[in-house]
Amino acid sequence: MTSVASNIFDVAIAGAGPAGTSAAIHLSLAGARVLLVEEKKFPRQKLCGEFISPECIAHFKRLGVLEQMIGAGGASVTETVFYSRRGNSVAVPSEWFKSGTQALGLSRREMDQQLLERAKTAGVVVLEEAHASRLLYADETVHGMRVRNGEATRDYEALITIDATGRTRSLARQLDPQRANRRRHMNPLVAFKVHLENTRVSAGACEIYFYKGGYGGLSAVEGGVSNLCFIVAANDVRRHGSSPDVVMREVVMKNSRAAYTLAEATTRTPWLSVSLETFGRRRLAPAPGLLTVGDAAAFIDPFTGSGMLMALESGQIAAAVIAKNLSGLRTSTGFASLADDYRTEYRRNFDSRLRVSGLLRRAAFVPHLDEAAILLFGTSAHLRRRLARATRHTGNAEVRPSRV
Repeated sequence: MTSVASNIFDVAIAGAGPAGTSAAIHLSLAGARVLLVEEKKFPRQKLCGEFISPECIAHFKRLGVLEQMIGAGGASVTETVFYSRRGNSVAVPSEWFKSGTQALGLSRREMDQQLLERAKTAGVVVLEEAHASRLLYADETVHGMRVRNGEATRDYEALITIDATGRTRSLARQLDPQRANRRRHMNPLVAFKVHLENTRVSAGACEIYFYKGGYGGLSAVEGGVSNLCFIVAANDVRRHGSSPDVVMREVVMKNSRAAYTLAEATTRTPWLSVSLETFGRRRLAPAPGLLTVGDAAAFIDPFTGSGMLMALESGQIAAAVIAKNLSGLRTSTGFASLADDYRTEYRRNFDSRLRVSGLLRRAAFVPHLDEAAILLFGTSAHLRRRLARATRHTGNAEVRPSRV
């Protein structure tokens, strides 16, 4: 294990969510010297649908955390049920995505903690409550990052730096601050999340509700509570005084199923909220020496239930490409071929599902189209299966880092 006293690494990663820790663990197991910097102190709550699709189980096994995840007490999710505003529904069994495996409802507080502990035992140097404040950037190349930890500031050099800071892209946006500022002034949507008691969510179901201006999801997690996560128009939030409880009652519960399921619910945790800048793709290699993974690379629509899967996959793909090219980088080989390899693998795995989810998103926000779509897909299990799998199609789900 690399000593924390050292400030030179092969790879420096900002963000210890599933994408960042996936990359860190795979790279460390492949022999790389890895630094993982996380702004928060774990365990912590995180705004997320907390739906772990069946395909994630194989990733947990490769990362060496499967037993910990299964033993964390998460809820089994056997199907996802989509409800139109009037209460019509259509179901997608979890088994369609991976035969013999169910989805899992597990809080990010629990899941991220297990992944972070595994990163430590795999040899990753982990800094918590540490902020990656800026990139080390010279000669148009990223050479690492500056990290602020309390009152102390230190520079960490790296051959490759990975931005895994999610939708904020706190490192990548430094390379184009004007564009980042423009996007911050264009936030038509807001996401909310809370853990609830006394919901009437169906056993084994993740329920998705469509309503005017957005959609939301409810499913059980560990500890006997349910996770509610929903997206609404920013105008609706302002109209209801920016109160999450009021927005839930006056917007989300206009869906008849949501009104029934949430009628007697009470909050167990404080509300979390975040403005959503955009969906879809971002730059994968914003500068020589810098890659993006997870939501920093592309933000897929939450109702697909594949966000966690994409995070784990993108971290694994980035790790595999870096491991393949790392010996060359150590001897001053250029970054261009690594970036090309990463773009190729990323697009081969994710282009199709991002395109399909984008089409579904546009349909979800068209008034009354949710009703027609649910009635249509309810007529054919074959059609539902094909569309559901299209949100998860991969070119190669078994990309693995090689030893370096």
